[in-house]
Amino acid sequence: METLPAQRTDRIWAVLCHASALLGFFVPAAGHFLGPLIVWLVKREESAAVNEHGKESLNFQISMLIYAALLGVVCFILMFVLVGFLLIPFFAILHIVNVVFVIIASVKANHGELYRYPFTIRVLK
Repeated sequence: METLPAQRTDRIWAVLCHASALLGFFVPAAGHFLGPLIVWLVKREESAAVNEHGKESLNFQISMLIYAALLGVVCFILMFVLVGFLLIPFFAILHIVNVVFVIIASVKANHGELYRYPFTIRVLK
């Protein structure tokens, strides 16, 4: 784990970079992505720590969006042979994984640490 020096206000914004992804449960489709994007865009110039946390959170949410889209395509194709219906519960697993990792990252950010999400495609460098 990488530790970034951060003031208390920077840590609060870093936590918001991660925790705002949970808005996706209240604003379907775009909420997981929009929350971290807005926080990152507003505060990235003011703090290197917030910039790093924001990019990490956005990369993870983009990755989760890609994984959900791929799973949807696979489920749709396999439904023609009646196997796709068995894969539908994996959408719930993706959401659970998302929540768990967002909570872990939020706690780490509160302690001033940068959490690297597993299974993340690094779109933003």
